[in-house]
Amino acid sequence: MRSANLLNDFAFKYVFGEDCKEANDALKSLLTVFLERKVNHVVVKNSEIVKDFSKMKSPRLDLLVEFDDQTTVDLEMQLRQTKDNLPIRFSYYLARLHGSQELEGKYYGELKETIVLVFFNVNLIDNNRMCNTFTLRNEDGLSFVEESQDRMKLRTVEMAKLDVNKPLEEMNEQEKMIYYFLNCHKGMEDSKIKVMIESDGVIQMLEKRVETISDDGWKKIIEDFQKLHENEERMELQLELEEAHKQVEEAHKQVEDANRQVEDANKQVEQKNQEIKQMIQLMLTSGMSLEFISKSLSKS
Repeated sequence: MRSANLLNDFAFKYVFGEDCKEANDALKSLLTVFLERKVNHVVVKNSEIVKDFSKMKSPRLDLLVEFDDQTTVDLEMQLRQTKDNLPIRFSYYLARLHGSQELEGKYYGELKETIVLVFFNVNLIDNNRMCNTFTLRNEDGLSFVEESQDRMKLRTVEMAKLDVNKPLEEMNEQEKMIYYFLNCHKGMEDSKIKVMIESDGVIQMLEKRVETISDDGWKKIIEDFQKLHENEERMELQLELEEAHKQVEEAHKQVEDANRQVEDANKQVEQKNQEIKQMIQLMLTSGMSLEFISKSLSKS
């Protein structure tokens, strides 16, 4: 069994994002399959891989690509089970991507289509579809704009929904590619992978890209992957500690507020007692009997 793993953020970006024809062809095939539209030309806008991600919340291991019509796609492989809310994260990616367009001196109608295409290996969406597309709609499913004018799309691929036992001949192109993603580390030892490598042009293309990475290269990719996610875990832990500290501070504040309220109440009681004492002294001075004063106080 080899070290190849396309679920690794670094490997995914290298295989599909390297500045070479082979990677670009593989990328066009990937986008054609999962966006279900013919992609003849695409440019990767961020083929570089960040070197220092020690202080970054979200290192740019995604692929930002642009079509001839200036449609922009943010493509990401999200493997680690982060504690940071994934649906909210993906919504943020889409909003950030759409809002990054330069609009000064232009009409809003000139905004180009933006798509976030994200692969992840968990089940988030309550249906049986592996691929789902989300747009702006109301409670009854009515689209906010006409489909032809819809400029924002979130396309999710839940790889965990793949039936890995499904016969290869019954799999569609999306299922085949996801099966390869999930099992490419097995190589020719996996019967389905073996057949696809021998007969499927798209998978052959991906396999050639995977094979360009040497054993040392995979070792470096795996090390970087581990460092990246250790850093993410460290930052998440730091956020949890900061949140816990805020909660402790808030609890202390509530205790202080409660103590102040008790202190204010005690002052009010003391003030009331002083007023009663003064009233009793005044009544005694006026010649009232203790029995009369007692009855007057009990009534009040």
